[in-house]
Amino acid sequence: MHVDARLCMIEDDSVTTSDFLVQERQARIREKLAASGRVLAGDLAVEFSVSEDTIRRDLREMAAAGLCQRVYGGALAPIPPTAPFMERVTDQPERKRALARAAARSIEPAMLVFLDASSTNLAIAEEISASFGVTVATNAPRIATALMESVDVILIGGMVDRRVGGAVGGKASSDAGLLRPDLCILGACGVDAEAGITAFQLEDAEFKRMIARRSRAVMTTATVKKLGTAAPYDVIGIAECERLVVEHDADGEAIRDIVALGVEIIRADKI
Repeated sequence: MHVDARLCMIEDDSVTTSDFLVQERQARIREKLAASGRVLAGDLAVEFSVSEDTIRRDLREMAAAGLCQRVYGGALAPIPPTAPFMERVTDQPERKRALARAAARSIEPAMLVFLDASSTNLAIAEEISASFGVTVATNAPRIATALMESVDVILIGGMVDRRVGGAVGGKASSDAGLLRPDLCILGACGVDAEAGITAFQLEDAEFKRMIARRSRAVMTTATVKKLGTAAPYDVIGIAECERLVVEHDADGEAIRDIVALGVEIIRADKI
């Protein structure tokens, strides 16, 4: 009986030590994510002298706790959920205007352009004048209002999600399903070579995916803080996007893998 009690104590100590090592390792992984925004399972396995399966288990646990976003081969730092659309409009307006000016250069006369609900897309709408000679479709009432005195506008109907800033769900998808845009400019919550274009709301992601795949060409924009990040819901792979508009000071390393997938990179002018 005395021996059994000692064995139990040893087992308890072992579990406690093991748990401590896991917590310490995961804390260091969080530090690395905070510093660089990305970790690779293979590199972590070598650094911590454990198997890649152990690291993948760590990353699964951390992802379940909202501490990272898993991607093939590793993980990305999490990004906080975005504010409602009307709040996002006032965030970094100069940077968004610079992106908008660069993106607007890809719009050609007689195009049917789709602008989904996005604060940067609102800035793009404000760059479009009657001289563009285009028709714009959108699921965002605020974008439609910005355009209605300049060009012909098709407003997609349905219940408007105030977080998204546009109509999503069945009615919106049904209406948009009648369109075949020449150019779809997608708003993105996260943009990464492996994770692709991602969004924070499931119905928004589904709507974006549907309209992107009905379009002849897809373009998206990314501020520095969105580049190399992933939100919870997949939209499309980055290779399905012909062009990505980034800020003038976007990190070259962050876009290197995106360029390798054949995506054209357009840099906005310096603010």
